[in-house]
Amino acid sequence: MSPRLLQPRFVALTVATLLMVALTFSLGQWQLRRAAQKQALQAAVDAQKKLPALDEQALTAMENVANAVHREVVLAGRWQSAHTVYLDNRPMDGKSGFWVVTPLLLAGSQQAILVQRGWVPRDFSDRTRLPAVQTPDGVVTVRGRMAPPPSKLYEFDGAVQGRIRQNLDLAAFSAETGLALLPVSLLQTGPASEGLLRNWLAPNTGVDKHYGYAFQWFALCALLVGLYVWFQVFLPRRRARAPSSVPESDLP
Repeated sequence: MSPRLLQPRFVALTVATLLMVALTFSLGQWQLRRAAQKQALQAAVDAQKKLPALDEQALTAMENVANAVHREVVLAGRWQSAHTVYLDNRPMDGKSGFWVVTPLLLAGSQQAILVQRGWVPRDFSDRTRLPAVQTPDGVVTVRGRMAPPPSKLYEFDGAVQGRIRQNLDLAAFSAETGLALLPVSLLQTGPASEGLLRNWLAPNTGVDKHYGYAFQWFALCALLVGLYVWFQVFLPRRRARAPSSVPESDLP
């Protein structure tokens, strides 16, 4: 065995390289597993879109309405306009504004669903001024797709009452309004109307992101292996085979 293989510096470098190679390779594998999970989720979303649209009777009859997320629905009901809320700092088409949400009391039922009706720009000169939004009276028909409750943003401690809010908790809002809100929401779709835009982003599970991360980890793993082989194997052998640069006449 070469004495060099027993040197503490060589052993330390080898152990450190093996650990880093194992770590980066396992992280790459983990990202591939995440990508597979996201692919399965995307397949489930696509399958939901192909199912026939639910009406309010079929929706309220479901044992677990969360299973209907991403499914198309056509619901009849009455807007509860007194409980309309404007969620602040919500973008659409690269512009900041409000998401307007209003509960819809489902026809023939005591249950209601929170509808994310669309987006309106905000008045930056007067934060308290609300843009005009038309809310029809009587029974209306709302088309859209089922979605989780509105996403939450970071907010400072403070009052959450009033028309303009940063976030909306369904359970707390249900208790506040006295409405029996379903634990999901409806993302209203269709062309702009009632003063609202509805250019919602399509559901994206981010599969490509995980493949990109996996490539980075595997590339780093390959780089570590390549550097180790070059500096610890090929370069020492190359130096050992190189002829001495000292002329024979200068040798004692």
